Order: sequence, then structure tokens, then C-alpha cells
Amino acid sequence: MRRRLTLRERVEQRIAERRDDVFLPREFRDLGGEDQVLRVLRGLTRDGRLMRLGYGVYGRAERSRLTGQPMLAAQDGFIGAAQQALDKLGVPWEPTEFQRAYNEGRSTQVPVNPAVRVKGRFVRRLRYQDVELRLER
Repeated sequence: MRRRLTLRERVEQRIAERRDDVFLPREFRDLGGEDQVLRVLRGLTRDGRLMRLGYGVYGRAERSRLTGQPMLAAQDGFIGAAQQALDKLGVPWEPTEFQRAYNEGRSTQVPVNPAVRVKGRFVRRLRYQDVELRLER
């Protein structure tokens, strides 16, 4: 007789199957209650499998080969993860003027600070380590 998977194992399995780098607790709502899912996500964060980027936003993590510490495993780094999170939260956004100028070849200055122009209301803070997403209106 096969043993039933625990909630943690089912959440880990769903994370492994997804190509996304950012996860929201509501994506796991069908697996269990909200409190249980949040408890599992906190445990995965504690174990270094996920990174908490903000209220209700978690990013995929992997162990650094140099330090052995967990680090964000998003394809485009923190800015890519933040943009994915905004998309999943349904927040309309667009690149800043500096990012647009660099991408179009009008500027050689690489935008260092992660920033997006938000259309509408959004008050959450998204951050990774010491870097916080800057919101322009």
C-alpha cells in the first residue's frame, strides 16, 4: 500500500514541477488550509529551499557553491523575480525610463537599482537581502 504524501512533500513536488521562480501561497490553496500552507512555506524558507521576498511572495532558492548559503535562483536575478511577482499579483507595471533607454541602446549606463514603474496602487515591499524594489509612479 502506498503511503500518502505529506503536505510538505506535495508542495515541494509542485514547486519542482513549475518553471516559475516566484510562488504565492494561493497557488497551493488546493493542497491544504491557508495556515498549513504558510507553515510549510516558512519551513521551506528555513531549510533554504525558498526565499521570502515580501508579504506572501516566495522565490525559488538554491545553495551557493561558494558559501553554502541559500540564494535566489531566479533567472534574471531579483528584478526578474520581482517582475514575476508583480505579474502574479496582477499589478500592471512597465520598465522605468532608464531601463528602456538602456534596452533601446540610447544609453550605456546599466541600471543598477531594481526599479519598475507601477500603474495603480501597490504598497507591498519586495526585497532580497539588502536590495529593495523601488517603485515609481
